[in-house]
Amino acid sequence: MVAIFTRSITDDLTSLVKQIDEQVAKNADKKMASFVILLSNDADGDEAKLKTLAEKAGIKHVPLTIFDGVAGPPNYKIAEDAEVTVLQWKGLKAVTNHAFAKGKLDKDGVKKVVESTSEILK
Repeated sequence: MVAIFTRSITDDLTSLVKQIDEQVAKNADKKMASFVILLSNDADGDEAKLKTLAEKAGIKHVPLTIFDGVAGPPNYKIAEDAEVTVLQWKGLKAVTNHAFAKGKLDKDGVKKVVESTSEILK
């Protein structure tokens, strides 16, 4: 399971979601899954942003959702200064936690996250 929590939608986030969507499709036999949660104080206004992301990147296998509140779900303890947080689980065990401050998710970060999905597919 790959959970992507984000407070904004950028080109690099779109690239990450597209690549994770491709990984989910390739690894359906291993029951790989993912979802994106946009943390927002304007859920109604931000819905269009998620639709644009889905259309722009051709997302087919990763549900895109909105959480009402930029702090995120309390039990996930999303860092306040993280613009993007990616949590990965295998079974019930958290395997990786990638957090990126505002503007810090770049091509190298996207590559690192995508490559780390191998940890949950073993």
